[in-house]
Amino acid sequence: MNERVMMIGDWLRGEDTVSDLADKYGVSRKSVYKWIGRHAEGGWGALEDRSRAALNHPNAVSVEVERLLLELKAGKPLWGAPKLRCKLLEALGEVKCPAESTVSEILRRHGLSGVRGKARRRAVPSQEPMEHCQGANQVWCSDYKGWFRTGDGKKCTPLTITDGHSRYLLHCQGLGGSTGTLAAKPLFIATFREFGLPLAMRTDNGPPFASCGLGGLSELSVWWMLLGIRPERIEPGKPQQNGRHERMHRTLKEATADPPRANLREQQAAFDAFREEYNVERPHEALGQKPPATCYERSAREYPVRLPKQAGYPDDWEKRRVRGAGQMKWKGKDVRISDALQGLEIGLKPVAEGQWAVYFETVELGTFDERKGRVTGLKRERKKGSGSDKGPEKEEGKV
Repeated sequence: MNERVMMIGDWLRGEDTVSDLADKYGVSRKSVYKWIGRHAEGGWGALEDRSRAALNHPNAVSVEVERLLLELKAGKPLWGAPKLRCKLLEALGEVKCPAESTVSEILRRHGLSGVRGKARRRAVPSQEPMEHCQGANQVWCSDYKGWFRTGDGKKCTPLTITDGHSRYLLHCQGLGGSTGTLAAKPLFIATFREFGLPLAMRTDNGPPFASCGLGGLSELSVWWMLLGIRPERIEPGKPQQNGRHERMHRTLKEATADPPRANLREQQAAFDAFREEYNVERPHEALGQKPPATCYERSAREYPVRLPKQAGYPDDWEKRRVRGAGQMKWKGKDVRISDALQGLEIGLKPVAEGQWAVYFETVELGTFDERKGRVTGLKRERKKGSGSDKGPEKEEGKV
């Protein structure tokens, strides 16, 4: 910079020719003419070094693409860079669509990136408990999302049902005060009529899905079994075993209940709009950034007009009908079974002298000991490494 100033100073004083200046400062005549021209155009400041960066970068994101991205973000404020890029890819194609990192940088530059706070422990999808779910309608997941109050102070508890394989949100209904069988059963009926029947229903151990009674049976789970649906309950205190459903609940809360709507009607409208977006529009990372609707198909198992009759038990088994008090009759004495099985038949398989394995349909509930006059329920099997290699333990049934 100093030599350029000195060279132009010499030129302005008329002491040297261009050739003399080139020899004096060890540059080409072309360079001398360049700096003389720069000075003539912009004065002494024009002698400073200019940026060598290209004026037009071939990989730069165009104004039109950036505007489209910002419009998508405005319409889907909860979507991050991966999902927004999927929508850009649909609109622009692979050649014109910017990389995910570029999308993230544009969002950050406009102050639209979510600022992560201190990490919290959350229920995350677990591969191990759902390995058997390899197709649509093999396992459905159901649960109540934690209750909250709408703007008018009314209690709202959403009951949700999803397909475990495709993550398709089959039903989302906000319930008011009651969350028992009477409120839940009609919603399951409506879902079964629309989408058919699954092979299994995965839930936690709370009501109305389960009970503390024999076999954990509840009125709702018994009805599922009569429909040919296997109740599949996670271990107590381990919501991660239903992690796919728990993750959907987190997204549901962010989109519809933060903040809650003014009343239950508006809240249900928000649930319905979320369900449509979640199933049809929103890309899902676990599905290769495809929406659930592209991976779900209706079950071929239709919901029956009439509840099927029980299949019955082998001829060499004893059969008993559970009476109104949740008891069976055995040699003139009442034996407690479960209120959930009232009016239904159970089977007793002989296993030893005076001992019988008690079954409802194909599910073993426990062991009946004639001498004690009571049924002892099955405990969960301990996993390897728990300090015991014994088989299933027993526990006395409760209702």
